[in-house]
Amino acid sequence: MVNINKKIDIRGEVCPYTFVKSKLAIEDINPGEVLEITLNHLPAVENVPRSMENEGNKVIEVKKINDKDWRIVIEKG
Repeated sequence: MVNINKKIDIRGEVCPYTFVKSKLAIEDINPGEVLEITLNHLPAVENVPRSMENEGNKVIEVKKINDKDWRIVIEKG
């Protein structure tokens, strides 16, 4: 199990705010630490992990947690 260092819940947000808020959150943690993002905007399920990888971070998990919500786990690069 991965140790989560920071969690953000951005359910209700849409692109590009989902990425902006995720980027700000990951800037608050140190390299090697892990951010968990909970969201429910379907385009962001693809866009946030792709954007995070483009920024040099590692996507650990993208998982549907219920009918509407997704969990994305990112390790800061």
